[in-house]
Amino acid sequence: MDELLVSQDAWLLSLTLAVLMLVAWGLGLRMGRMLRARDRKARWSKFDEASLALLGLLLAFTFSMSISRHEDRRTMVIRDSNAIGDFYTCASLLDEPVRSKLQNVIRAYAALRLKAARDTQLDQPGLEALLVQFQHMQDQMTELVGEALRAGTPIAVPLTSTLNQVASVAAERVGAIENRLPAGVAMLLFVSALVAAMLVGREQGFEEKTELPATLSFILLVTLAVYVTLDLNQPQRGLVTVSQAPIERLVSSMNQPTAPAK
Repeated sequence: MDELLVSQDAWLLSLTLAVLMLVAWGLGLRMGRMLRARDRKARWSKFDEASLALLGLLLAFTFSMSISRHEDRRTMVIRDSNAIGDFYTCASLLDEPVRSKLQNVIRAYAALRLKAARDTQLDQPGLEALLVQFQHMQDQMTELVGEALRAGTPIAVPLTSTLNQVASVAAERVGAIENRLPAGVAMLLFVSALVAAMLVGREQGFEEKTELPATLSFILLVTLAVYVTLDLNQPQRGLVTVSQAPIERLVSSMNQPTAPAK
């Protein structure tokens, strides 16, 4: 189920839910008519209304979880950009040839992170391959920082501190990306929507009032709410994505030629 939520587009999952809700409503409609034929004096339980209230609570709960994770990912992009930028600034204070070597690696590292964030087809194996590349670049940075320390650089403390920050923020950002809506919660939301649609149909069938426009509006609203919730759970594609503007600006600034000192 977890893999399904990640691999399938939110609109496809939401459309599937809408179709299933229509089927559940039709089944409920038929059940209500059969019940009316057997017992015209049947009364509805308050549990029908409770099921709709529960669906509303689940929609609010899952949306809150998804928006919270979205904000965490957005914050991590800013932190990642700041950490790389601080490290690049420290590297610019080193002597040659370490300065140029380290700056080149940092530029390539930032560009690769931006490219990975823009990849809408990135799956778990692709992510694992990128993590290996990132680790290789971090090892290169560590090597060059060690070379600068052995040369007696006066900025040893900020240099090592910013290097550690780059590595730790990178790990936190991966954790934020992988922190998605639990599959069990999404499954509970789907089941609640189907049960609610069936109960609505059953009541309409018993009352012999097929309110098609109202029912379609209800299904549409639930489907849209589920779509946005699932879309927030897929940060690299869909309608709502995490802005990469901080890293885009960073990469652009690092690629600009440095003005010669006067």
